[in-house]
Parts: sequence; structure tokens; C-alpha cells
Amino acid sequence: MKKLKLVYQLAFLFFIFFDLNAQPMGPETNESNEVIESSKSNSERNFGIEFKEALVQDGAYEKIAQKERIALPYDHLREADVLWSKRIWRVIDTQEKMNLPFRDKQQPFISCLLDLVQKNPEVRIFETDAFHNEINAADVESRLASVDSAEIYDFKLEDYVMQKTTNEFNPDDFSKFRIKEDWLFDEETSMMVCRIIGIAPIQDRYTDQDEYLGQEALFWIYYPDIRDHLAKYEAKNLYNDAIQMSWHKVFEDRYFSSHIMKESNPRNRRIEDYATGHDALKEGERIQGEILDKEIDLWSY
Repeated sequence: MKKLKLVYQLAFLFFIFFDLNAQPMGPETNESNEVIESSKSNSERNFGIEFKEALVQDGAYEKIAQKERIALPYDHLREADVLWSKRIWRVIDTQEKMNLPFRDKQQPFISCLLDLVQKNPEVRIFETDAFHNEINAADVESRLASVDSAEIYDFKLEDYVMQKTTNEFNPDDFSKFRIKEDWLFDEETSMMVCRIIGIAPIQDRYTDQDEYLGQEALFWIYYPDIRDHLAKYEAKNLYNDAIQMSWHKVFEDRYFSSHIMKESNPRNRRIEDYATGHDALKEGERIQGEILDKEIDLWSY
């Protein structure tokens, strides 16, 4: 009898548990789900960037380092330990030989950057390097594709008509990148430290008549927010296929060639505003030399 009573009790508890789980979701739960779905739809970004993976193991061995890499956190810097600092803006020209990985046909850096922003809605993008005005995906999409117009003769109307054509996104249009960085001397470690603050892809802008208007930043992205994400994207190693490099390593270990376009100054002038050609390059080298000399001077101090 005791065993039979115990069986009845277990069956009764199971029935109550099953009935509670089988109850339909109330209106409050549905409303919360709708809020979650709408927030997801508002945060989704789609720039048409897609990296296709091979259906088989494309290589003699399985490469797992790319998936397991993480970005190590920076050492803490105290304001009281910073004896000297200088803000610098650089330009990475992908036409240079050392910067060829930025133009890799399979995985160019601009596509990695857009894919990163597309898959991580929490990563914000800004209009300028001041990080004041945040922009959305629609603004970026309008800048990725260009629209050309031309007069074409219509035989039905027997007259010329204006026809517009849309040029799709082309990674080769982004041949330069700008970097905003801070150079500072840390008294605690007695080291000159460089911290990248922001990155911007640069594209040339033209009128409908193919007149050159100048260069424009597609967007500015706050570099500390994407360090962990950049560690997951592989950059082409020009010298050894067995040693995989991430884009995080490229920037942290300075595996790129660049020139200084601007230093912090009261007039907010670029070097091109007072020097051109070879003189501009020499001015950039002078600024870099002053930074290196400052480290030696502070060591002496």
C-alpha cells in the first residue's frame, strides 16, 4: 500500500509540473518577446558582406588558433604617471608593399571591418574622429555604393534620356586608412607607449562628371571596442603561411607602413596645409623623430 501511495503521489506531481509547462504564454510574455524582436531588428546591420567557409578542411591540418585568439587587456595607465603625451594622425596607404595584406583579394581589411560591424551591433560607428555623432547602417550603405548618371539615346522616344546606374561596393575603392593614436611616456614603467584610439577607412569621392572632390572617411570606429573582434580575423602573412596573424596583432605590433598626416596643434592644421610632396614626408619624419628623442630625454630626466 505504501508503495502504491508513493506512485500516486509521484504521478500527481508529474501531472502538475507538465500542466504548468504546457500552459500557453500570456499576453505579457508575448509583448516582451515582441519588444526583444523589435530591438534585435533595429540593431541588425547588413552591408552585404559575407565570408564563405570551405565545406571541407582546406589545408593539411586543422587551424583552430584563429577561433581561440583573444586580445590581452592593456596595462592600466594612471594620469599621474603620464609625464608627456602627443596625439598623432597617420595614413596607411595600401599601395605600399608592406601593406599588401590590407588589399588581400580573399579577405581585405575593409571587408573584415564591415563584417565586424555587421555582426556586432554593440560596436558603434561615428561620423568623425571626435566620436560625437553616431551614425547608423543606412548612412554607411549610402556611402558604400555610388550612383552614376549618363545620357543614353532611347530609340522608342527618339531622344536622349538620363539613366542612373548604381556601382556596388568595391573593396579596391578603399586604398587608405587613417589612424588616430596617442603617444605617451609612462613614468611607472619608464616606457614610451602608443595606444590606437580610432580607425577610419578612406575613399575617394567624385562628382557625376568624374571630378575629384577629395577623400572622405566612411566612418570612424573606436579601436579599444574592437580589439577582441579583430583578434578573430586573420591577416595575410607575406612571409610564412604557417604563422597566422590576426589584424589585432598587425596593429598592436605595428606590422604596417604609414606616414604622419597631422599632429595635435592649436590651429588643427594638417601637414598638407603647410607642406606638400617630399617636404610633407620629411615633416612627418621630423615629428616621429621628436617622439623618439623625447623618450631618450625623459630617460635622462
